[in-house]
Amino acid sequence: MTTNQELHDLRSKVIPNGHTSSTTCYVESAKGAIVKDVEGKEYIDFAGGIAVMNVGHSHPKVVDAIKTQAEKFTHTCFMVHPYDVAVRLADRLCKLTPGSFEKKALFVNSGAEAVENAVKIARYHTKRPGIVAFENAYHGRTCLTMTMTSKVKPYKSGFGPFAPEIYHAPFGDFEAFKNFFITGIDVENTAAVVAEPVQGEGGFIAPPDDFFPQVAAFCKEHGILFVADEIQSGMGRTGKMFAMEHWGIEPDLMTVAKSIAAGMPLSAVVGKKEIMDSVHAGGVGGTYGANPVSCAAALAVLDIFEEENLLEKSVKIGEKLTATFGVWKEKFDIVSEVRGLGAMRGIALFNADGSPAAEQAKQLSKYCYDNGLITLVCGIHGNVIRVLMPLVIEDKQLQRGLDIMEGGLAEVTY
Repeated sequence: MTTNQELHDLRSKVIPNGHTSSTTCYVESAKGAIVKDVEGKEYIDFAGGIAVMNVGHSHPKVVDAIKTQAEKFTHTCFMVHPYDVAVRLADRLCKLTPGSFEKKALFVNSGAEAVENAVKIARYHTKRPGIVAFENAYHGRTCLTMTMTSKVKPYKSGFGPFAPEIYHAPFGDFEAFKNFFITGIDVENTAAVVAEPVQGEGGFIAPPDDFFPQVAAFCKEHGILFVADEIQSGMGRTGKMFAMEHWGIEPDLMTVAKSIAAGMPLSAVVGKKEIMDSVHAGGVGGTYGANPVSCAAALAVLDIFEEENLLEKSVKIGEKLTATFGVWKEKFDIVSEVRGLGAMRGIALFNADGSPAAEQAKQLSKYCYDNGLITLVCGIHGNVIRVLMPLVIEDKQLQRGLDIMEGGLAEVTY
């Protein structure tokens, strides 16, 4: 039998140290919200592959869609020989994303690639170079997107020089945001404002309810495109299909990835027809973009959301998490803030002196792992535990996971 240790020893020889993992269990199989390692130990998954598995691991409809498409063909390159699954998926996404205007969709491979293409399109359309992201933002690891990412370690440290004309504005305070265009960048030089509806890696931070409507109105007034990065917050995670719907925002451009294809590599830029069409022929694309197997998986994902009422399930999970985390905030002094929106929730841990409790967050995550629960740490100070369980999680599994977390909080608090 292959053991976790044997695989870890081999990994240490062949995988670079910079490519780390949160756990030391090597997955043999996964189903729904349960992951099983090569030694047969099962874990409740509160990570979801970092928000990728909203419809659950190995959903039968996704597996069938992948098999069916793979038996037909796995690649032709959409730029050479187009095919129906990509066109049908684009049609459904254009209808599903916020906005009553006509839209078009571009498919690429990863979240970072979607953000890069959104920036390219915004710059091309506006003929302006400046891109404004936010403090605490996370948009990816490529040169451009790591520049847009706010957290230095581990994402930016040692990897400069960075891409030019990228600026970081204050998040959540509209007056500070507006003043940034006096001290930080000229509105006439700004192509786009790129925003996560709920900041993910930055610490599951949701802004006040009036923030994004004011930001979107400001952008419209000054000819700046408003780009919603829904890569982590989209696909039902917050109780709406896309988080910007909570504020009635209709972005000019939107990036979608992660749970769109249940683990298959696929991402998209969806936006206003006139903006998407402004780029010359051949100006966007890629060899693997709109991969047919990934597109088939994504079509199955959209069917699952409709047929299994996953948005309703997301709302219920969010209500459960909000109530439970609220109790913990009263019960455990270390739980200082309950963050996020809907089923995209996290707890921020702080010491009595107000300093971020990063070490306790690590201890809590390890306690959870040792007791059969996978969790993730995030935040610029590494003191936030975020939960991204599949929306198909069973009630008993959800409760068991929360019980483990509570046990861990009791251990790191007392």
